[in-house]
Amino acid sequence: MSVMKEFKAFAIKGNMIDMAVGIVIGAAFGKIVSSLVADVIMPPIGLLLGGVNFSALTVTLKAAREGAEAVTLNYGAFIQTAVDFLIIAAAIFMVVKSINTMKRKEEAAPAAPPKPSNQEVLLAEIRDLMKTR
Repeated sequence: MSVMKEFKAFAIKGNMIDMAVGIVIGAAFGKIVSSLVADVIMPPIGLLLGGVNFSALTVTLKAAREGAEAVTLNYGAFIQTAVDFLIIAAAIFMVVKSINTMKRKEEAAPAAPPKPSNQEVLLAEIRDLMKTR
């Protein structure tokens, strides 16, 4: 029964909710990047390369026959997916880099020295009085 209690404590902590929100936002970000690559980036690149439509780039391994579709190697779709990955990886790198920079700034900021205790203050006063005598 302790495993169930531990799981309940883990799920209620908020880490699970934060992770779920991150996954949902990540999935939406992935769709946005896929659309950006397929609809905005690849068409001009294809135009510069002589009017190539990357999503249609295939190599036919086996021609279509009656009742069977052609077997194709869709390397154009792979190129688009690779560009998607590079953009997402760059975005994640920038987020992680900025978080690490913020952590370093927090660590680098020196903490104020602690206020001396009452005992130390009294001892300092006694020391100063003894010096004057």
